[in-house]
Amino acid sequence: MSETPAPRSGVDTHCPYCSLQCGTRLHGDSPARVTVRPTGFPVNQGRLCQKGWTAAEVLRATDRLSRPLVRGADGRLREASWDTALDAVAAGVRRIHARHGRDAVAVFGGGGLTNEKAYLLGKFARVALRTSHIDYNGRFCMSSAAAAGNAAFGLDRGLPFPVTDLRTARTVLLAGANVAETMPPLLQHLDRAELIVMDPRRTATAQRAALHLQPAPGTDLALALGLLHVALVEGLVDRAYVRERTRGFDPAAQRATAWWPERVEEVTGVPAGAQRRAVRMLARAGGTYLLTGRGVEQHSTGTDTVSGFINLALALGLPGRAGSGYGCLTGQGNGQGGREHGQKADQLPGYRSITDPAARAHVARVWGVTPDDLPGPGRSAYELLDALGTEQGPRGLFVFGSNPAVSAPHAAHVTGRLASLDLLVVADFVPSETARLADVVLPVTQWAEEEGTLTNLEGRLLRRRRLLSPPAQARSDLRVLRDLAVRLGEPAGRYPDDPREVFEELRVASRGGPADYSGISYQRLDAGEALHWPCPDTSDAHPGTPRLFLDRFAHPDGRARFVAVDHRGPAEETSAAYPFYATTGRVLSHYQSGAQTRRVRELTEAVPEPFLQIHPDSAARCGLVEHGLAVVSSARGSMTARVRLDPTMRPDTVFVPFHFPGDGRANRFTHPALDPRSGMPEFKVCAVRITPRKE
Repeated sequence: MSETPAPRSGVDTHCPYCSLQCGTRLHGDSPARVTVRPTGFPVNQGRLCQKGWTAAEVLRATDRLSRPLVRGADGRLREASWDTALDAVAAGVRRIHARHGRDAVAVFGGGGLTNEKAYLLGKFARVALRTSHIDYNGRFCMSSAAAAGNAAFGLDRGLPFPVTDLRTARTVLLAGANVAETMPPLLQHLDRAELIVMDPRRTATAQRAALHLQPAPGTDLALALGLLHVALVEGLVDRAYVRERTRGFDPAAQRATAWWPERVEEVTGVPAGAQRRAVRMLARAGGTYLLTGRGVEQHSTGTDTVSGFINLALALGLPGRAGSGYGCLTGQGNGQGGREHGQKADQLPGYRSITDPAARAHVARVWGVTPDDLPGPGRSAYELLDALGTEQGPRGLFVFGSNPAVSAPHAAHVTGRLASLDLLVVADFVPSETARLADVVLPVTQWAEEEGTLTNLEGRLLRRRRLLSPPAQARSDLRVLRDLAVRLGEPAGRYPDDPREVFEELRVASRGGPADYSGISYQRLDAGEALHWPCPDTSDAHPGTPRLFLDRFAHPDGRARFVAVDHRGPAEETSAAYPFYATTGRVLSHYQSGAQTRRVRELTEAVPEPFLQIHPDSAARCGLVEHGLAVVSSARGSMTARVRLDPTMRPDTVFVPFHFPGDGRANRFTHPALDPRSGMPEFKVCAVRITPRKE
């Protein structure tokens, strides 16, 4: 067992929320006394958003989990010892294995887990449980951009350049990204740029834009094709770049020729003149960046849509050039590192494919097993949740760092599937909505109580540092995984619970993979080095790779790939019964499922309940009034929200934030249609009706 380091009076660490991973300085000797201050870390440069400033409040949450809970025969969760709780879990796993086989126990992880936790969780699933069924909530975040990035560039890293490069930008297209609310400190890097914002809503980000493109939900790819069409017709394609650095241009361009601006206007509602103006702004020499976010990714066509915007960026000659580029704005705090080291159903550490024999052999050697011992790929996140408790699906589930009862699409259905399990085990530090359904709840440490590393949206490795001792009965996720593995018959030495030791093993497991961390160490990070992967272990200390693709792309021939794509509509169109498009998203004061931010008084006072953003004319037709209650219903379910009238909304579209539980769960009505390549659900568009509800 590792020795727990003594708490310190002050540490430099990083915010526990989004992928910017803003630098913070923590002071305090108890949860009640912790203060948070920003540091001069490059991505935030002395600034924090409202969530970052109030992050310490979660450390002192009144309902903090501090002892294991086990559900008794009467159906109630009661405090238990760690031995009792872990023995109950191990016994439950053995029963399920005996009756249903290895794949009958599954694991669901999270994009907020440190690299060490994500790595050991993947190892635990594939070696201790021998299950193919492991995926994570990052599948709901960036999987479409990852699939598109791999296809185009041969490598998936959110931003292939440092955030600070954006300070010299002249023009930036934000496609489906509301950074003013989701990552406000990023805005300081965009102050000098003219912004083109593509979003169905006039968001806080769109209000700052020189040009706002407001397409109907589900039509983003048609707009991307139209913009490429304009570049072709107006001679704005960088032909030399296309010829020298890419392949596949002609088929992609051929698809775009059918999407002239007037046709695109018919489909999207974006004026033809605005399309032409956008492309002319983007085609100006130098300083152009194209950034995508969840708005274009969370669709059943998300991968194709991101490919459409990458095609536009390639045609304009942006990727792989200093002072310009394409990037994806990763969402969760470790959304990048969390998918690189084994939480995804199809991946092994180092961003290796689980179906690649060489990758399997390498990782098996590191883990001390044979390649044949490793299972193959399992179900993607929603497919996994949908199969829970069914005849062919898992009968047991471990959840680490996620709250799918709120965050998954078709949430009422998913809650039913969770309730049908023979064994549900949840490791968390607050009683999330998913934890309340569990048979066993394991209290674990949170951000200021643990050591580790995370990888931010730039691919930069960061150190999370410990300020406080956790509550006496809380354990680290690493120790929980080790103790469970030992009870399942694994040797303790295979599952270290010291984060430094885990990271040393991760380095070896990632060596030679696309996401190569082998040249990175705690010593180098603690010395203040800025290290971006890939950073191989070389004879001279490798400096890391802050800017990818400057010489070549990651495909064997060094060239980027255009992908020929075409628009198709959303999985569900509006009708007489469901006449509005509904889209969901985040607000400034809350984060993800809200399990943390809904426990912070300042944030809940700012946005205490779900709301429905709707055009006044649409509201009048539905009989709604400002501040009244409305029921938003789809063919799958309904939720209740407070009405906010907004004349900037499209009359055919309504918006609801997804941070709230119970009757306020927006994901009760969202559509579970999946992108066939990424497994991303269609969170951003479905057909709904709106009716008033009495107080």
